[in-house]
Amino acid sequence: MPTIFDKLDPVIRRYHQIEESMGNPEIAANFERVQELARERTSLENLVKIGSEYKGLVAEIEDLETLVRDSSEPELVEMAKEELEENREKLEDLSQALTLALLPKNPNDERDVIMEVRAGTGGAEAGIFAGDLYRAYSRYALNQGWKVEVMESNPTEVGGFNKIVFEIQGKGVFSRLKFEPGVHRVQRVPNTETQGRIHTSTATVAVLPVVDEVEVKIDPNELRIDVYHAGGHGGQNVNKVATAIRIVHEPSGLTVVCQDERSQHKNKQRAMTMLRSRLFEAEQMRHDAEISDSRRAQVGGAERSEKIRTYNYPQDRVTDHRSNANFHDIPRLMDGGLDDMFDKLSAWEQEHLLSEATV
Repeated sequence: MPTIFDKLDPVIRRYHQIEESMGNPEIAANFERVQELARERTSLENLVKIGSEYKGLVAEIEDLETLVRDSSEPELVEMAKEELEENREKLEDLSQALTLALLPKNPNDERDVIMEVRAGTGGAEAGIFAGDLYRAYSRYALNQGWKVEVMESNPTEVGGFNKIVFEIQGKGVFSRLKFEPGVHRVQRVPNTETQGRIHTSTATVAVLPVVDEVEVKIDPNELRIDVYHAGGHGGQNVNKVATAIRIVHEPSGLTVVCQDERSQHKNKQRAMTMLRSRLFEAEQMRHDAEISDSRRAQVGGAERSEKIRTYNYPQDRVTDHRSNANFHDIPRLMDGGLDDMFDKLSAWEQEHLLSEATV
């Protein structure tokens, strides 16, 4: 009966094929092809490393079993038995690691992301909560050694944001933040509440993988680009020179805005990055609509309208509604201490994929 390990040899062969291809002068001269192969190689590296260790350990165990069976030297046999026991324990751990490494990967896991946090229902408190979420994500990113750059922001007068869009760059960013899209609900007593009543507010989070020009080609003739003055509170101009950029992709109707840089050129670059990510997401959504409900239900694929998490401040509890997991110490979480939550969500995702792989 085929096992999940039967997938290993083709993966290792593919990895070596990629390395050979990248050494081919004709392919090396094709920048787009090299980028594509490099991404595929990166996605396979960990699996190939674990797989090579696994195959090496299996061969070593077979040699030791032969030695125990055939050797006529009692002392050598005893030493081989001890080593055999240790290696079998190692093999068990390695088998689990290999099983997880062989599970289907989200192709976007290694990408940078563009995150968008919008205030939802709840008035001023929703904007404050949106600001709290931005702070949590940006603090978490900086703790990981990642880079955070604000692309667009619309702050409220009482603190927080109606909307904030920011890019996070670093290794494996999407693999950690892919759990965040959807509606986040907060239950707490706002600072402005004089009667001590608990209010419920929401904020919506979107997570878009960053894609490059090679992957999403945009015809400049299909764009309408507007340049204008970036506005601050009360209609004030935060920049006397027109540097804010609005780009409309006419075939799709998608509109992106970037105004947080003082340079028109930088704002345009960032707006184009945002547009590529939105077009990429739209294509993914079309693809997702064609696949089964069970696949759409996988973690990391939440709809923006799906309520994914509740932050209950009076009870100091955060509940993730997909995994049914509870987390405590909200001040720590909102200060960027999200590793435990993301670890548990990653484990839940792996269990979900493993159950599908073994059906």
